[in-house]
Amino acid sequence: MVVKYVQPRSWIRYDAAEIQMALVDAKAAILALRRIPYQRGWVDALQEMELKREVAGTSRIEGADFTEPELDEALREAPDELLTRSQRQAHAAVNTYRWIATVPDDRPIGHELILEMHRRIVTGADDDHCPPGRLRGRDDNVTFGSPRHRGASGGEECADAFDGLARAISAEYRQHDPIIQALAAHYHLAAMHPFLDGNGRTARALEALLLGRGGLRDACFIAMSNYYYDEKTAYLAALAETRRRQHDLTPFLLFSLKGISQQSRRLLSEIRHHLQKAVFRNLMQDLFGRLRSPKKRVIAERQVRILNVLLDDDLVVDDDLYRKLERSYEGLVHPWRAFVRDINGLWQLKAIGVRRRGEKEFAFYPRLEWPTEMSESDFLQRIETLPRAKTFRFLS
Repeated sequence: MVVKYVQPRSWIRYDAAEIQMALVDAKAAILALRRIPYQRGWVDALQEMELKREVAGTSRIEGADFTEPELDEALREAPDELLTRSQRQAHAAVNTYRWIATVPDDRPIGHELILEMHRRIVTGADDDHCPPGRLRGRDDNVTFGSPRHRGASGGEECADAFDGLARAISAEYRQHDPIIQALAAHYHLAAMHPFLDGNGRTARALEALLLGRGGLRDACFIAMSNYYYDEKTAYLAALAETRRRQHDLTPFLLFSLKGISQQSRRLLSEIRHHLQKAVFRNLMQDLFGRLRSPKKRVIAERQVRILNVLLDDDLVVDDDLYRKLERSYEGLVHPWRAFVRDINGLWQLKAIGVRRRGEKEFAFYPRLEWPTEMSESDFLQRIETLPRAKTFRFLS
């Protein structure tokens, strides 16, 4: 049985009381994300990762199959060669999201903008079977989802539904929270399926544009498509349940608002992690830079290099750590022993932690809470009282 499309009488209908707490939670998560201090460099790197997650998610929902190296190649601005349709879809998607970031806030979201978005999504990827930026014509019908749903009938019904959504976005939608507007536009574009292909990708791109105008942009851009992919079964179920309820958006809003909260808090946690590392580096440079004797300064320089490697990689096993720093110990009579002593000193200072990995293998990590525990006087006192052991209980 195929569920037929019925154009909604209201383009933005939901139970405001039922979604209130979910909306408050999502907005609180966004506010926390916007207020946390950060360095531009961290966030630029995180946003590239979010963009990768977004593109991977929106492509994989549609069944794209590619390895991580293939995805990385597809996301390059000038890839050498894209052999598969999945890669071409990912490349088109990343270019679309980069274009979205340049769309002025005062540009109306109407027919022209949505059609251009679709044109960018499918050009070079699916234009062999789907006209870019063109609605389905008469007798061009599509089914999708589980249970099977039918989009608006091709031709007049499809054009009329598309016109209705475009008018609603520029009129009645404005009476609602911007986040609700974004999610509602996503649902309705997906429900009517106005194009032969690229409907889901275009719906999620339209959502991203509207979320950006609602406060999720620049440092706050989150990969909602990654959430939809991770929760694909629940995502499709929420779309289907909303359609079953005659376009009552409540189920889809509850599901998607939860995703906004989760993705915002995940990104917030990643920014906090970078912030902790920055505070750690500042204290590390300050405290180790206070050591005056030539011998202590040489040891301190090696220990700072160890800490920098751990801060970059988070967790490193002992042999790998030594290989990364081997040049720092060249010329010493007992290089491994010196390495062990340096590690021992950092462990005694509680700057690093250790985890057992097998019988004889250990992994080290920076204790990011260290700056909150260590004062200058405590550091200097500990340096003076460090044991001069030739071995280290973890590596001996």
